[in-house]
Formats: sequence, C-alpha cells, structure tokens
Amino acid sequence: MQTARQQEIIETALGLINENGIQSLTIKNLSKKLGITEPAIYRHFENKIQILVSILDLMKQNSNDIFSSELKSEESAAQKIEQLFKKHFRSFSEMPSLASVVFSEEMFRNEKVLIEKISELIEQNNKILLTILNEGQNNNELRNDIDAAHLAVIIMGALRLFVKKWQISGFTFDLQDEGNKLIQSVKLIILK
Repeated sequence: MQTARQQEIIETALGLINENGIQSLTIKNLSKKLGITEPAIYRHFENKIQILVSILDLMKQNSNDIFSSELKSEESAAQKIEQLFKKHFRSFSEMPSLASVVFSEEMFRNEKVLIEKISELIEQNNKILLTILNEGQNNNELRNDIDAAHLAVIIMGALRLFVKKWQISGFTFDLQDEGNKLIQSVKLIILK
C-alpha cells in the first residue's frame, strides 16, 4: 500500500509525463513541481525507475480490473471486446499520460524491471482476451477460421496503434468517439 506522499509523487510524475513527455520525468523536475527537495522524494522512492514501476503497477491493476470485469460479464464475446475497447479508451482519455508510459517500451529496453512490468501487463491482458475469444469461437459467435491467438494480436494491435496515433497527434481527436468507429470495424473483422 502506498503512502499519501507516494501517491502524490506518482500523480505528479504522470502530470509531468503528460505535459512534456516521459523524458521530462526527472527527480529534479518532480521536486520542483512538488515544491519539495530531491532527497525528500528519495525517502519515498529509491529512484526514477521505482516511480515508473509504481506507475506500471497502477496501469496493470487498472487494466486487470477492466479485463477481469469483462471476463465475468454475461455478454457475448463481441460485446465483451467492445467494452474492453471502450473502457480502455475512457481510461486513456481520463489519464493520457498512461499512454505515454505504457507505449514507451523502446525507452525502457535497457531497464529490465520496466520491460518485465510491461511484459506482465501485456501477458495478463492477452491471457484474458484469449479466454474471451476462445469462448466466442466455441459459441460459434466469432470466426473460427482464424486462430484465437492471431485474433488477439489483431485486436490488441488495433487498440495499441489507435491510442498511439492519438498520443502522437497531441491528443487532437476525441479518443472515445473515434474509438467507437474503430470498434465497429474490429467487430466486422472478428464476427462470423
């Protein structure tokens, strides 16, 4: 469980990332933004990597909540997938800096712990999505002529690329509204 100060540091770090990109996340910038000394931050986090680990843990928990709730849903597989998209678009819209962190894996390539965290997040989501897809195929709702693992790549790839385009555009379009159009296209691809 995080302290109130740790939560404040994480929220401020996300704000810095949102304003100026992940490169702006430094202990010096954080201390200025928070109005505290750099050593004060080090009392709560060992280093910047630990702050990023906490952010990724937050994202993993949020994503797990989204995926798990859809897995338990009584809706059809296609409806579950639609809800996954909508909930992710809403989550990124509410906190755009999460996209900056999650889609910065290239910057993390030399930080083993961060790559492991991103990998855990991807694997967790993929596992639940595969369960939903297999269920949809078994119920003869989704295409059976494409392997569920490949459908998962198509779905997650579409979601990821779409959010990345939104991020690169400087968040210039409504992710949720435009995302709803993408969802309908994805459904055309996966439905029988």
